Amino acid sequence: MARVLVVDDQSDVRAMIAIVLRVNRFEIVEAASAAEGIKAFEGGRFDLAIVDIFLQGKSGLDVMSMMRGRQADLPIVAISGMTALDFVSEAPDLPNVVCLQKPFRPNDLMRAIEKARQAVAPDAVRAAV
Repeated sequence: MARVLVVDDQSDVRAMIAIVLRVNRFEIVEAASAAEGIKAFEGGRFDLAIVDIFLQGKSGLDVMSMMRGRQADLPIVAISGMTALDFVSEAPDLPNVVCLQKPFRPNDLMRAIEKARQAVAPDAVRAAV
């Protein structure tokens, strides 16, 4: 079962993501802040991360950069309720991050996850299917 770290400071967004992913047989670890997300990431191994770009106290881009610094092949979905998703494409240390704008539907989330997984390891994902 794939293990996913969800970092978002909005509890309703985390809850919706968790429900969708659990239904699709993912193991979920939730973090309500950048600090919680970093602590969870440092304490375990994850197959995917879903990170809000705008977190209180720290940029989600910083969180994603830290994650990729420790696990270069980590699939990441960046989410935001603002149009700042363009910032991700301008971050050279964050290649292949898939962006998803809030609000999104469950099918949109699952497509973004699949796209993120294929972006970092296309051959491995095809082999697993």
